[in-house]
Formats: sequence, C-alpha cells, structure tokens
Amino acid sequence: MENESAPERPASSPRLTRRGRLLLIAGMAAVVATAAVLVPLLLLRDEKREPRSLLIPEGWRASQVYAAVDKALGAAPRTAEKAARTARLKLPRAARGNPEGYLFPATYPVDEKATPASLLSYMVNTAGRNFGATPTAYRDVVVASIVQAEADTPEDMGKVARVIDNRLARGMPLQMDSTLNYALKRSTLDTTHADTRINTPYNTYRRAGLPPTPIGNPGREAMNATLDPPPGEWLYFVTVAPGDTRFTDSYAEQRKNVAEFNANRRGASKNGG
Repeated sequence: MENESAPERPASSPRLTRRGRLLLIAGMAAVVATAAVLVPLLLLRDEKREPRSLLIPEGWRASQVYAAVDKALGAAPRTAEKAARTARLKLPRAARGNPEGYLFPATYPVDEKATPASLLSYMVNTAGRNFGATPTAYRDVVVASIVQAEADTPEDMGKVARVIDNRLARGMPLQMDSTLNYALKRSTLDTTHADTRINTPYNTYRRAGLPPTPIGNPGREAMNATLDPPPGEWLYFVTVAPGDTRFTDSYAEQRKNVAEFNANRRGASKNGG
C-alpha cells in the first residue's frame, strides 16, 4: 500500500543519493568561499587603481605637514618629523637640514609604496624646481614665507614684499606678527606688548633683519611677489577688515588704520564674532 503522506516526485527529476546530496552541498560551500575571497581582492585592486592624495596648502608650517603625512600613511605621531631628520633631503646648505620653507604646497599622490621620507623628498624636490638655486634663494624663501603668512591676495602679497624690502633697506625692524606667531606656535590676530618683548630670533619687533628660517612653506604666488614686488614707498600695512588691507608710508595714517582695526575687532567680539 502507498504512503499517502509522501509527496509524489516527478518522473523527470533524478533522485540524489545521500552521498550525492553531501557532494552538492560541499560544492556550493566551495563556490561561496571562493566568492568571499575574490570580492575583497577585487576591492583591493580597485583601491590600487585610485591612489590617495595628500594636499599641502600654502603657508602650512612644517609641523602641520608632518602631522598630515603621518595621518595619510597611518603612521604614529611624529614619524614624519623624525624622518625629516634622517632622510637625505636635497636642501640648500643655508637651511642646515631644516626643511621649513621647502615642503612645497601641492597635491601629492600617496600609494602603497609611499613612506614619510619619500613624501618629504618629493616636496623638497618640487620646491627646488620652483625656487631655483640662486645665491639668494634661501633668503627669498624666508621673505616669501612671511609674505604668504601676512597677505591673502596676489596683489597684497606684492605690496607686503615691497614693505619688507623698504623696511630692510632703512634698517627698520620688520615688526611682523606672523614671525611672533611662529615662535609661539600659534596663529592669532591679537599681539600683546608682552609678546613683542619675548626673547627669540623670530621677534622682529626687537630684532632687525629677517628671522633665521622661513616661518612656513610658501607657494608660487608668494615667491613671485617676493622676486618682483611692485614699486611703492609703503612702510606699514594693516588688514582693517576682511578684504581691506591698507598700505601707507605715513606712521600717523598707520595709527589711524590700526585704531580702526581694533575698533572692528571689539565690535566683532561684542557680536560674538
């Protein structure tokens, strides 16, 4: 007598033995496992086709560049800084092994072969091609780094470069807040009288001449302004408001401009700016 509880199997469907079913299951598992291995490999190959990039903005200090390199490579903090001391970077003799000013601002590719030393070398070599190797090249980079820190537009960069030249020619201290900020490892618009009395070679309020090293890494526009500033008798400048930097050769007019700057700053503070 037939078992009525068992469903009827179509005559065209071959019946698998127990061993056959086990082999089929094992085969499917192998296919799934193979696919699981292939997918990550394909993803890795796609990543290699699209290398990451590292952007170094104009004006960044070496400390900022080192931190960015460490982050891009997933390295421990200060790895790039240590590499800068041991890598054979093609720096001018006047730099005395310090790459500040020669970590050229640009976008650099970061692939699986990149190291802190290779990235820093790439930046220094790029700076060498852009800045040249003239007898005054290092001095020009020092000036350009101040120009980069003090001005926002190519037009203002040229005028700031002319102010620097004019003050140096007259034996006047540069009195640049940017050099103090570098010594104090900060970026601020507020410079106090106490700040101007600190004992550091980067205090251009107390010391005449240029600081001993660049104070950041200038770009091409800042260097162009340094090499070819417009004619002018300017000795002073102050950014009274965003987009409003005023240049003058009159100390009395400079004091008025500074007073307006301070008034704008107080107003911004009261309004929560």
